[in-house]
Amino acid sequence: MITRFTNGYILDKNFNVVKEDVYVEGNRIIKVGSADISEDKAYDLKGNLLMPSFKNAHTHSAMTFARSYADGLPLDEWLNTKIFPLEAKLTGDDIYSLSQLAFLEYLTSGITACFDMYYEPEAVAKASVDLGFRTVMCCAINNFKESLEALESYYNKYNNYNELVSYKLGFHAEYTTSKELMQGVVALAEKYKAPVFVHSSETKAEVDGCIERYGKTPTELFSELGLFNYGGGAFHSVWVSDKDIDILKEKGIWAVINAGSNCKLASGIAPVTKMLDRGVKLAIGTDGPSSNNALDMFREMFLICATQKINDMNAAACDAIDVLKMATVGSAHCMGLDDCDVIDDGKLADLIVIDLHRPNMQPIIDIRKNLVFSGSKENVLMTMINGKILYDNREFVGIDVDEIYRKAQAVIDRIG
Repeated sequence: MITRFTNGYILDKNFNVVKEDVYVEGNRIIKVGSADISEDKAYDLKGNLLMPSFKNAHTHSAMTFARSYADGLPLDEWLNTKIFPLEAKLTGDDIYSLSQLAFLEYLTSGITACFDMYYEPEAVAKASVDLGFRTVMCCAINNFKESLEALESYYNKYNNYNELVSYKLGFHAEYTTSKELMQGVVALAEKYKAPVFVHSSETKAEVDGCIERYGKTPTELFSELGLFNYGGGAFHSVWVSDKDIDILKEKGIWAVINAGSNCKLASGIAPVTKMLDRGVKLAIGTDGPSSNNALDMFREMFLICATQKINDMNAAACDAIDVLKMATVGSAHCMGLDDCDVIDDGKLADLIVIDLHRPNMQPIIDIRKNLVFSGSKENVLMTMINGKILYDNREFVGIDVDEIYRKAQAVIDRIG
């Protein structure tokens, strides 16, 4: 079936707002612009904006179990005294239900894919496929959970599982992972010529501890070990030195910014302006719903811009359009979703419609800046993944929402 999106604006591949039609057949965009194509269905945009979807480049979806459970604590205490003990009680079925709850929230925020670092990958993959959501999974192997054998098995299985699912090599963090285990991840990266993703430089205490143990920062250590020989990503990248930034640039490593979580946990402000100026590749993630606590890309974009202006004491710091690109194209490329990045012929139809007929989007001067500075989830009218509409006119399509809520609450009632 061919659907023509018409009578509105689009955010084109060059990030200009233009008036063009977009044709979608199956799960792909077949044409942008005027064409002699007979559509089966016309989607009337009614003057609204069709744009590439947001991608959440770092999260722990199933951690909806701890939303508003352990607020007001710093990262180390939050993890060790609250999160890890509760997490140990989760089953695969729990993670399935809790992940689907997060997927619903992503849809309302115009997010069509997440980079999910969590456990029980079969549960996460099934939850994703059953709901129709796109998930890139990443291993969180450490001294306490998983093994190198499991990591390799997951890598091979879930990169050949379903078109909505893929898998990346990764480990939790330096402070939870022995040098020997990290070297094992290096061997897998070498074997598969694959990138590696990891929490890195999230807090000052983490960096100080790594320097005490190894005489170098996490970024320096990972580079020296060869973990970044084939690229990868550093989730958070808050406490990065100038030398760290040079390494990120040289190795082509994605710095994935998580402003909401970093603010809430008082972890710090990542030097986004400096990294942009130095040519570091940047993406955006919400982090998990237990530390943020929302899964809202609009809030992340605003916070990144606002915190950079304060950090630099410069109102011109961190251009909104750069941040919009980070949340869409940057995050897509970080996750290996190169086919989902922009609206262009042949790209996958992961698209959203933004309601411009709301007070916060008027008057229309620069829609792109409105998205970052005044936009919100209330402006998301439609979310399409792989050519299928899952959220339309602010309602879920073909999803038993109440059942997802019920199952998620049952998990909380059991483990809480």
